[in-house]
Amino acid sequence: MQFGGQTPLRLARGLADAGVPLLGTSVEAIDLAEDRGRFGALLQRLGYHAPPYATARSVPEALARSEEVGFPLLVRPSYVLGGRAMEIVYSRDGLADYLGREAGEGGEIFLDRFLENATEVDVDALCDGDRASGGGGDVWIGGIMQHVEEAGVHSGDSACVLPPHSLGEEMLEQIRTATRDIALAIGVVGLINIQFAVHGGQLSVIEANPRASRTVPFVSKAVGLPLAKLACRIMLGERIAEMGLPDGRQGLGRGAHVSVKEAVLPFDRFEGSDALLGVEMRSTGEVMGIARDFPTAFAKAQAAAGVPLPSRGTAFITVTDSDKAGAFAVAQSLHDNGFRIVATRGTAEAIARMGVPVERLNKIGEGSPHVLDWIERGDVDLVLNTPTGVGARSDGYEIRRAAVMHGIPCLTTLSAGVSAARAIASARRDGEPEVLCLQELHAA
Repeated sequence: MQFGGQTPLRLARGLADAGVPLLGTSVEAIDLAEDRGRFGALLQRLGYHAPPYATARSVPEALARSEEVGFPLLVRPSYVLGGRAMEIVYSRDGLADYLGREAGEGGEIFLDRFLENATEVDVDALCDGDRASGGGGDVWIGGIMQHVEEAGVHSGDSACVLPPHSLGEEMLEQIRTATRDIALAIGVVGLINIQFAVHGGQLSVIEANPRASRTVPFVSKAVGLPLAKLACRIMLGERIAEMGLPDGRQGLGRGAHVSVKEAVLPFDRFEGSDALLGVEMRSTGEVMGIARDFPTAFAKAQAAAGVPLPSRGTAFITVTDSDKAGAFAVAQSLHDNGFRIVATRGTAEAIARMGVPVERLNKIGEGSPHVLDWIERGDVDLVLNTPTGVGARSDGYEIRRAAVMHGIPCLTTLSAGVSAARAIASARRDGEPEVLCLQELHAA
């Protein structure tokens, strides 16, 4: 039941009632993890924080309960997969508009407080039992992955890095302890994936999935151990203590290397699609880059995904007001590495005030010469555009579409821009990256 996403978990109860023996995590344990009320009560008993949430069965109830949860809200119907129909709304009017479009008759509506500017973390772990059953139980953490993009980008679309590149040891130990406690309290036998958010120094639990996640193949290659095979052995009765697994820096990989998973996105194949990342999963595949450091691994992953980062040229930057301070750091790094910086008026003024040379370009509505002219002439090599407007006629949409159609790397989050700037600086400093062989990395 653990290797087919959410669908097998939904089939588990019916199969068990029909007398089909189920290996691994029990139906009761699956229900404990999947039922929002029961899982919330479990977290409260264990002493772990979760963002406020509510469940409603009608539009009026959802509007009423939204005030209890607080804005911004991550809202979705209960039946969705892959983030489809999920949205982040910032006001009661925005919620009403969403419910008018997406709320079905009689279905549940999930409301979760959205933690802006939080760092998301995914953990894949093995567990072999339940302390409550009297038989002991152990947890082995395969990988702790830090998302490159901020919270709000679906985990299937976000780049992630193993080991985490900016979380301190104290926070990592909190994550390990929470993973062990939650997996054992649920009673997982096999694999579990837990998603956390780090916001303002506080660890929050987003959800626990009592199954294999899409990151299991990535983690297995990164740490050199076959997590799916190990999970099968546990489901057939073997104990973690008998497997001879390494301990110590669990979840941080084995050896002095960094692995980055990147999504392959299909925007260039669908006319009119927007390259903006969000809560609905858009990716059609994954790649990974491995190097001795994070910037080089990130650059390798971008190249493997078909959007290699440029080593020189012109970078166009236009960001929302809240990102302008951070955009300066990106512009400074790119300028120091020989890039020409161009930006729309507001972003250009913010960058210039900090002392970085920048040229101003018109917004599209201000007439030529604007950035679309530059992109079509081949005069832009990198785009950083964080959204200030959504929709088929916004400037951001037109810029992102033009960049994608001309094969120009287009970064839509500030954190991705910072990572790209670091990767470009590292490549200019160190030259061509070495090729690392998985077999040699894991030979020890």
